[in-house]
Amino acid sequence: MNASISLDLDNQWAYMKVHGDAGWEKYPTYLDRFLPHGLEMLKKYNLKITFFIVGRDADDDRNSGAISEITKYGHEVGNHSYNHEASFNFYKREEILDELNKTEAAIEKITGALPIGFRGPGFSRSKLLFEILKDKKYLYDASTLPTWIGPLARTYYFRQSNLTREERKTREGLFGSFSDGFKTIKPFKWNLGNNSQLLEIPVSTIPILKVPFHFSYLHYLAKVSVGLMNSYLQIAISLCKITNTEPSFLLHPLDLIGGDLIPELNFFPGMDLSSSYKAELFDIVMEKMASNFNLVCMSEHANQILERKNLPVKIAI
Repeated sequence: MNASISLDLDNQWAYMKVHGDAGWEKYPTYLDRFLPHGLEMLKKYNLKITFFIVGRDADDDRNSGAISEITKYGHEVGNHSYNHEASFNFYKREEILDELNKTEAAIEKITGALPIGFRGPGFSRSKLLFEILKDKKYLYDASTLPTWIGPLARTYYFRQSNLTREERKTREGLFGSFSDGFKTIKPFKWNLGNNSQLLEIPVSTIPILKVPFHFSYLHYLAKVSVGLMNSYLQIAISLCKITNTEPSFLLHPLDLIGGDLIPELNFFPGMDLSSSYKAELFDIVMEKMASNFNLVCMSEHANQILERKNLPVKIAI
């Protein structure tokens, strides 16, 4: 049974922006510190994953050397929008095209590879986005997080941020709605009309329970107890196997690196853990995942899914 692994390469400025911190407009970056560290951690397990890259970072000369290493290590690149705006789901056609085109050009320039998969910032998505992705020959979208806790995560995020009321309004769809808990956790195709369809690979949540188990949640549990983290992950794996669900497992940079190496983000939950301790937790999680699944990048997972017959189809709205 496959499990695809991906990492949303959100940069320092993106975290500062969503937190409402001054200075994000200067686009401070930690990619020169994170990527060498993260790539070596993945190399230990011979993992080949998908990095969803923000176009603005790929366009920044300060990041070009670090980002170019992604494909040199054999990893796949994905499109994560150009400006990483939480209001991406409200964008009009020309705005979406501009975001996609500029990101594609920037990524290809420094990595030599074109993305064929997309994930919206903050899991934002729209039917118009899917139509454009299909027109541009993307293989898959991965912007769905089927969980009921989105509004709770959004409330927590607002309480911890320095956002103005106006800024909060533009982010009112961030992390989705309670109704997302009714969405399927298994891959399906969006029906876009006119016999047009696009593969969707949701970020996996625990089958039946519909609560997230990507690594950001696991290391929060580890702060209480590593045993609790292990039990939670084992429940997720067991229910995936029982329900024949192939996980799409999500990582973020701050899952793998701590405040000792990125002190600028000490305000972020979990950054009080050291990078070495996070590496130990990553070892535990990856050993458990690798012993239960065949770990692949998103496009390999997508191509194998598309070979199956009778894949569910859902109307995009």
